[in-house]
Amino acid sequence: MKIGVIGLGYVGLPLVVAFAEAGHDVVGVDVNASMTAALGKGESHIEDIPDERLQGILERFKPTTHYAELSETDAVIVAVPTPLTSNREPDLQPLIDTGTSLGNVLRKGQLVVLESTTYPGTTRERFAPLLEESGLAAGRDFHLAFSPERIDPGRTDYTLRNTPKIVGGLTDECLRKAVELYELVCDRVVAVSTPESAELTKLLENIFRSVNIALVNELAILCDRMDIDVWEVIEAAATKPYGFMSFQPGPGMGGHCLPVDPFYLAWRAREFDMQTEFVELAGQVNQNMPYFCVDRITRALNEQSKPVKGSRVAIIGVSYKAGVGDLRESPALRILRLLREQGADVSYHDEFVPELPEHGLRSEWPEDPDCVAIVTAHPGLDIPRLVEESPLVVDFRGVTRGIEAPNLVRL
Repeated sequence: MKIGVIGLGYVGLPLVVAFAEAGHDVVGVDVNASMTAALGKGESHIEDIPDERLQGILERFKPTTHYAELSETDAVIVAVPTPLTSNREPDLQPLIDTGTSLGNVLRKGQLVVLESTTYPGTTRERFAPLLEESGLAAGRDFHLAFSPERIDPGRTDYTLRNTPKIVGGLTDECLRKAVELYELVCDRVVAVSTPESAELTKLLENIFRSVNIALVNELAILCDRMDIDVWEVIEAAATKPYGFMSFQPGPGMGGHCLPVDPFYLAWRAREFDMQTEFVELAGQVNQNMPYFCVDRITRALNEQSKPVKGSRVAIIGVSYKAGVGDLRESPALRILRLLREQGADVSYHDEFVPELPEHGLRSEWPEDPDCVAIVTAHPGLDIPRLVEESPLVVDFRGVTRGIEAPNLVRL
């Protein structure tokens, strides 16, 4: 089978490798010419795909910027970004551009599967018409389905192979074709009745996490005011063998999905004269966490008779999650910016992010800081050394539990 993948980022490249390793030829399309050139040399930009693994499939993988290469494929998977605008509304322009370009080379009998996270109705109402500009009809002349990505960067216990794959087709035959495609690389494929059900399944998964993270974040703020250890409370509650699922507070949410997905559903709901107040409130709470973190750093410095302005503050970990260098929607970057606006001299340490060119910073171990803020705790971080060498440590991840020190402040 010959497969095309549009978008060679955190979602698309693992798909390329999985299908190629399963013995299928893959054409990968991306608008980033320098990226496709590097991929052609076996140089991966995705931490989950080491260079050695990519080099092992180069005989079956053709990266390109040209959509025309997709005309000879049996199936095309679309995994392009679906960000938000500055007004926190869905930005479908990358998807629109992709649909228009793909429509120009689409041929009869091909299967097209959209994996980009989006609101219910996108596949049928927005994407299908773009493809049908080819003169071919979706569900009759070509097959169309939606299958939400479930990639968790840096995770090794659940991969594309052993994570159940949700698929919803425009017609029964579209569904059958899509299921057959993913059965090549997934142990279990879960069919749902429509693309809309598959689209909403993805949003529900991430909104569930967003709401529960917002709950514990709000609880963490309350515990801070009440002088109660929120981590102790969560650990105690987690001993209940039923009815409770443990979530951890933190400096906010990052990555593409969690900070974005709630707003996709909220925007779509307004078209049906409904305000998803619960969902939107969770997003608001999580977005406000960096501001709380800066306030906590400010109060911790004040307790040592130091103002924020002029203080040397070191941010530990700037990627959005431990174990990866992904900066998308990272709350650490907002914390960094807010501290600088208040006059702090900010530096950072992150072994996964060697530099932040837009901020004029390079990763460095904190030297003579006034305050160290643990925002993302990567594996192997020398936490005892941080506590021992720093006059003040503010821990937003609960990784210093078990350490008692007068210079230590926890969320």
